[in-house]
Amino acid sequence: MPITTLVESNGSSRKQWFGAIITSLLFLIVCISWGTTWLGIKIAVETVPPLTASGLRFLIAFPLFLSFALMRGDSIFFPRGRGGFFIFVTLSYFSVPYYLLNYGETHVSSGLTALLFSCMPVFILIFSSIFLRERIYLTQVMGIAIGFGSLFMILRGQGLSLDNSEFLGVLAILFAAVMHALCYVVTKQKGAEISVITYNTIPIGLSGFMLFLVGLGVEQPDFATFSSSSWWALIYLGLFASVGGFIVYFFLLKRLSPVILSFVFIIFPVFAVIIGSWYEGQQISGDLAFYSALLLAGFAITKVPMEKILAKRETR
Repeated sequence: MPITTLVESNGSSRKQWFGAIITSLLFLIVCISWGTTWLGIKIAVETVPPLTASGLRFLIAFPLFLSFALMRGDSIFFPRGRGGFFIFVTLSYFSVPYYLLNYGETHVSSGLTALLFSCMPVFILIFSSIFLRERIYLTQVMGIAIGFGSLFMILRGQGLSLDNSEFLGVLAILFAAVMHALCYVVTKQKGAEISVITYNTIPIGLSGFMLFLVGLGVEQPDFATFSSSSWWALIYLGLFASVGGFIVYFFLLKRLSPVILSFVFIIFPVFAVIIGSWYEGQQISGDLAFYSALLLAGFAITKVPMEKILAKRETR
């Protein structure tokens, strides 16, 4: 092999390794960012009512999204004829779900909230089957059964029952996961060509404004009682979790397969449970650790349609 070819090969190899390291670091950043989101919400709603907290988070995030749009020259408006889709995204991805998550965390621990929300990819699978006519494989059905069976055992171990007020928090979080899943599927069908900045900017700003106004009227918050910890949590949620997490995630979408990247939803609950248990002074029992691992393993199985893989191998 000529020396010049060898040098070029080494240079290319170094670039590949460097790119792999950067991609791995960004993947870790998303996992940590989304894993700490739940604790951030928990701290925020300690002294800030949930509607107001949701609105303030988005109002903090909106100027940064708007700045990105201006710097990139992206339009902040949805394409013509997509008014109905714009309203749907604003309500079903931002406004209602994030209020439900904030409300849920006034009743449920941050770690359990993350585990509940990790069901979201399963709902995506179900909605994809209904609306996009995508096939669900037997192994995926088994994964769903294992995941939800484990979730039932976790809820039972937490002492949650139908007559318990905490159960309303569980339902709120699960409904938020359902709404997000539906929005992902509808977006794949109707808005795949819309840029990330366009998709987020106006809906986040409008949702923040609406939630904040409704919070002022319904919750009548006393801003003097908001703790500094809650304010810092809102700033963290607005600047890092909402903006940084989303942008890095969609940046990775262009460099990783959707299947690999979707494992973020399996990994971030691990961070959330550990960090939340530390902050809230709760011990992770053996049962909780076992069923949490089983739940995440079950949902991980739903991302690997073994029948499809085996069929490809047979055709080779």
